Amino acid sequence: MTTLDGAVVLVTGANGGLGREFVAQALARGAAKVYATARTPGHWEDERIVPLVLDVTSRDSTRAAAAEAQDVTVLINNAGAWTDASLLDDDLTAARAQFETNFWGQLEVSNAFLPALKKHRGGMVNVLSALSWLALADTYSTTKAALWSATNVQRVGLVEDGVQVVGLHLGYTDTGMTEGVEVEKNDPADVVSAAYDGLEAGEHEVLADEASRQVKAGLAAPLSALYPQLG
Repeated sequence: MTTLDGAVVLVTGANGGLGREFVAQALARGAAKVYATARTPGHWEDERIVPLVLDVTSRDSTRAAAAEAQDVTVLINNAGAWTDASLLDDDLTAARAQFETNFWGQLEVSNAFLPALKKHRGGMVNVLSALSWLALADTYSTTKAALWSATNVQRVGLVEDGVQVVGLHLGYTDTGMTEGVEVEKNDPADVVSAAYDGLEAGEHEVLADEASRQVKAGLAAPLSALYPQLG
């Protein structure tokens, strides 16, 4: 298990709704320092929060951030993008771009900070989705499914190094990313609280809401149960 008391936490996508909660709740649980990263870092009043430039789609940016933040003990891979890119488009440029952010970018960040995580025998949280298991969001679902698989690879591959890898699955949550979606949404504070509870309890996976629990349970059913349109 990984403790947040005295930890040095780095949060990607720290300017967003979930990101800000990850920053605030890490401090509330006793973190000594939080690197709040974004392409354009925000302004923070608390001196324990260190703004840091990090563009997950740039290898140079991720390596520069890792060189500056070598004391990181907990990595929160929260940055991500939701677009209308489709795998069925004749031109896959937009879909490839979403993979750069939601998949390859996450791996670039993870690998850049692995030396620090191994040194401190720390933890990593990958923000996934209920849509990792449900292909209702086209390219977004596909990127999260790929990251779910990669998270399993990381978890198994890093266990002997003492690095805890947590996959966080959640349904629609009230953040800027889902602003135009008219459904009932989770409170970001509840999602982050569940993630940190799982991290500190030594869990490998956190299903933050009923939507995630239902979708995962449905994976054992016939495909037509998940996708009624298949008849």
